[in-house]
Amino acid sequence: MIDNETRARIRHLFYAEHWKVGTIAHELGLHPETVSAAVETERFSNTKALRNVADPYNDFIRETLVKHPALRATRIYHMIRDRGFNGSIVQLRRFIARIRPTRREAFLRLTTFPGEQGQVDWAHFGEVSVGRARRRLSCFVITLSYSRALYFEFFFDQRMESFLRGHIHAFEDWHGIPRVLLYDYVSRNIIEIMCPAALCVRELSS
Repeated sequence: MIDNETRARIRHLFYAEHWKVGTIAHELGLHPETVSAAVETERFSNTKALRNVADPYNDFIRETLVKHPALRATRIYHMIRDRGFNGSIVQLRRFIARIRPTRREAFLRLTTFPGEQGQVDWAHFGEVSVGRARRRLSCFVITLSYSRALYFEFFFDQRMESFLRGHIHAFEDWHGIPRVLLYDYVSRNIIEIMCPAALCVRELSS
C-alpha cells in the first residue's frame, strides 16, 4: 500500500510529465504493478475505451496510416485537431500504437527441384598446428538447395586443384551432380566443370 501523497506524485509524473510506468517505478523505488495500480492504467489497456477517444476520426486515422505508416502521432494529432478533435495527445498515441501497420521486409522465396541446384563456397577455420608449422585451414562446402544435404572437406589451401577435388569427392559421395552450381563471384576466376553426360543429367533422389 502507498499513501495518498505518493499516489498523487505517481499520477503527476504519469499524466502531467508523461513518464512511463517503469521510469516512475525506478525513480520512486516501487514495483511497476504498484505504479500501474496507482495510475489505473488498466483502463487504458481496454481497446474499446481507446477507440471512443477518437471514434469519429477512426477512418481518417487508419487511412492516413495506410498511406503514411511512419507518420508521427504528433502530426496526426494536429491533423485531426484541425478537424475538431479535442482529446489529448497521450490518448491518441496509445490508440495509434495499437493500429499502426507493422513493417514487413519483402523477400522472395526461391524453390528448387531435387538435384537441380547446389551452392558452393569456401569456409575459413583459422590456423592449426602441423608439426612446427602453422597452416591455414579451409573447408570446401557444397550444399544442395532442395534437401540442404551437405558435403564438406578440409584443405590446407584454396587452390583450384583443391577446389576441383572437393567437387569430385562430393559428386562421388552423392553418386550424381546438380544441374546447376552457384558460386560467389571471384574476380578473374573462371570455373568450367566437365563431366560425363550420363552423370550430369542424373537427378539426386535426396
